[in-house]
Amino acid sequence: MPHPLKPVHTRRLREVYRSAGWPWRDMVEVELLAWGLLERRGGDTGHETVHLTDAGVQAVAESVRGHQRARSAHEDLVARVAREMGRAGRIAWRGLALRARVPTAGADGADGAAAWCMACPDVFSIRNTSVATYVDPVVHEIKVSRADLLGDLRNAAKRAAYLDLGGQCWYVLGRDARGRPIGDADDVPVACGVMALDTQGALSVLRNAPRREVAALPFHVWMVLARATPCAGLDEDAQQALRQA
Repeated sequence: MPHPLKPVHTRRLREVYRSAGWPWRDMVEVELLAWGLLERRGGDTGHETVHLTDAGVQAVAESVRGHQRARSAHEDLVARVAREMGRAGRIAWRGLALRARVPTAGADGADGAAAWCMACPDVFSIRNTSVATYVDPVVHEIKVSRADLLGDLRNAAKRAAYLDLGGQCWYVLGRDARGRPIGDADDVPVACGVMALDTQGALSVLRNAPRREVAALPFHVWMVLARATPCAGLDEDAQQALRQA
């Protein structure tokens, strides 16, 4: 019977593996001992330590493989969206760290003064234009796990930062390991657009993103773009362009 391992369990197994085996004496450890993933050992000094069993090592290895598969699926979809932006005549960057302004709540619950934060959109793109007021910045945030999607959507400040950076913000939803959609347009606030992989592996628009006029990119954003390397442009061998559902 498979163990109902949660992230807290796999994290504890990794911590025990890296440590000298000193016990935590908490319920997470009790569960791992009961499942046979940890074992107690007595030392010459009389102190008891805990260590991974063979089953515990296998559980850690499986969790690592799962993370690698998720990272690979995420990076593949990020690369695909960036490539599609290039096919659409835009200049795209991956993995930028950009400063954004987000509103803060005052003592009475109303919006207070704006605060600066760092935002790291999966894909940030602008039009390929020499006119500063025509750049039309767009943010794409890619999700391939429902848990990651829901956790991200609970972070209103992160979403506000994306909306501050781009004239449009899109969530691009992949599919899980069983090929099931991780979400739909109803999961995402209406301030953002939604794309998703369909059953044929094509990207479909589930809901268009509202467009906000951006007069020009702030100077600090231009400086980050100038120091970063954009993604490759138009690729004739790339998969089909985004299509409207």
